[in-house]
Amino acid sequence: MPPAGQAKRKRSATPGPHVANETRPARRVEQRPAPATFDSRRTAIAAALLVGLTLAAYLPALWHAGFIWDDDDYITANATLRSVDGLRRMWFEPRAIPQYYPLTFTTFWAEYRLWDVQPRGYHIVNVLLHAGNAVLLWLVLRRLRLPAAWMAAAVFALHPMQVESVAWITERKNVLSGLFALSAALIYVGNVAPDVTGGRPIQWRWYLATMALFVCALWSKTVTCSLPAVLLLITWWQHGRIDRGSVTWLAPLFAVGVVMASVTIWMEQHHVGAEGAEWAFSAIDRVLIAGRALWFYAGTLFWPHDLTFIYPRWSIDARVWWQYLFPAAALAVIVTLYVARRPLGRGPLVATLCYAGALAPALGFFNVFPMRFSFVADHFAYLPIIGLMVLTNAAGAEIGRRLGSTGRQIGYAICAAILVVLTVLTARQCRIYENLLVLWSDTLAKNPAAWIAHNNLGDTLLRQGGSVPAAIVHFEETLRFKPDFPDAHYNLGTALVQARQLEAGIEQFRAATRLKPDYADAYNNLAGALFETGRPQEAIEQYERALQLKPDLPQAHSSLATVLVQTGDLQGAIDHLEQALRLDPDYPEAHWSLGNALVRTNRPDEAIAQFEQALRLKPDYTEAHTSIAIVLIQSGRSREAIEHFQAAVRLRPDDPDLRHNLDRAMAMQAANP
Repeated sequence: MPPAGQAKRKRSATPGPHVANETRPARRVEQRPAPATFDSRRTAIAAALLVGLTLAAYLPALWHAGFIWDDDDYITANATLRSVDGLRRMWFEPRAIPQYYPLTFTTFWAEYRLWDVQPRGYHIVNVLLHAGNAVLLWLVLRRLRLPAAWMAAAVFALHPMQVESVAWITERKNVLSGLFALSAALIYVGNVAPDVTGGRPIQWRWYLATMALFVCALWSKTVTCSLPAVLLLITWWQHGRIDRGSVTWLAPLFAVGVVMASVTIWMEQHHVGAEGAEWAFSAIDRVLIAGRALWFYAGTLFWPHDLTFIYPRWSIDARVWWQYLFPAAALAVIVTLYVARRPLGRGPLVATLCYAGALAPALGFFNVFPMRFSFVADHFAYLPIIGLMVLTNAAGAEIGRRLGSTGRQIGYAICAAILVVLTVLTARQCRIYENLLVLWSDTLAKNPAAWIAHNNLGDTLLRQGGSVPAAIVHFEETLRFKPDFPDAHYNLGTALVQARQLEAGIEQFRAATRLKPDYADAYNNLAGALFETGRPQEAIEQYERALQLKPDLPQAHSSLATVLVQTGDLQGAIDHLEQALRLDPDYPEAHWSLGNALVRTNRPDEAIAQFEQALRLKPDYTEAHTSIAIVLIQSGRSREAIEHFQAAVRLRPDDPDLRHNLDRAMAMQAANP
């Protein structure tokens, strides 16, 4: 990798008369190096080709990909997207959003106003951001005079490793932070670094633009905190030294990056929950994880086979000798490149250090939540893998140059073939992001021991009305691999109750609460199962326990009210239902239950109002139509009652009880016209 040349203007001098024995001090005029000149038409064509190739590769994501894992927390169930106050909260209340990346969530907030919860719009933005990143990367590499710059950017755009960051809407944080980080790098290497290293007065507008873009990158995802280190390495690569000016001007970027990274580390542990036994690794363990991860991503770059959403979690054991080979080999590569920096140049060493340094936040030295399932994920390497891509393509270009014109022609053919293969692989990888069933099924086909995938596939089957027995099998598989996972016990209990295996479900809910004593939802479902088995007093105790742990759980208030109605405590039931509706005014079942309780206390008009509200929220609510019809019959309003009975029959035409009610109402109407 040859060092970048600095184009300089030649001084012109006007010849003057020669004066013997006379010397005049030359007046030094500081001049800025001439910027690189590129044909604008060719630049536009090359950039358009990058964008076009990216769009072609990601067409399956644009047309078929939907919302998947975590997209509910980020978009579909994210309350901060719904209001202007939510926009304020995502900036000034860090715990209001899953991770404190306020600029990323601001883009979601703006898009929610454009396409609500339709996934295609979000996918289009992600793909366009990725295409923009490929163009920016090409411009940065071209500015640095690196060979095969366009090819490196094309590989970045089309490599299937990048699909997870692009086709998964949640990873907007990757593509958005990349846009700002690469923009900051482009301005720095083109407009700031020449002044800093040349000892000239810095142009503040460019420096402040770099700083602003870097802060935006951090607000999008703090993994970009490594950018100042990358810029410092580029300076050393170009000049063979790191001068005081470069350190001085990059120091504020380092400081901001450290602060924002510290916030993310704290949030991961105390808000996201990345702490406990599953993250209890010694310093040696973390070195072993990091060494293996470095080789994993490098290997995946060159052989992107069986990419999966969740990779197997390695068993890390400091007593096993061969596990030390990974970090030792990584260190050996760096030492070798340093020793060989004269014959090889500084480029290979700098590219490798950029790769390892940019990847450092995701190497296991700091706790991040996904380490619970796996130590590696494709989206961790979105920007770091650029270092190896640049190194590989530059080496290929150098080989082609040495082989002469024939070698270059062969090189062009190989490059074209590589891009075609990468495009096909990326398009194929995009298909697994169609929906949750496809995603988790694909994950289990490639990683059958992925306990979280078993759990999530079972949960998806339950939520989408799939096979309950199949869901039970997946929850049982989860517990085979992860017996101390309370969510799997809870989900298995829910599935067993749906399968009418109530006692078995009760045992699973109790197991969940033993593992997680503050599991309010498990207490709530345990109470429901106890009530169904004829144990109302035990049910009341468990509902009250759930509400002690989570007072803002409207389902628990509503379900407890149902039990209280059965035990004769109507006023207590009404109080809990009103509390449920204060917490969730759009809870149709709570409106229906409150209406029934009001009927029992002889308040028919208030009851009808609740039934009507339930119907406004849920127009196909058969029970609400039936309940309001019964109250209307009792009030002597049989004509109106018939309309509701007819609506109920239209919703359930095969229900004999509904037809019987309708016939009786019509008979009453005929007898009393």
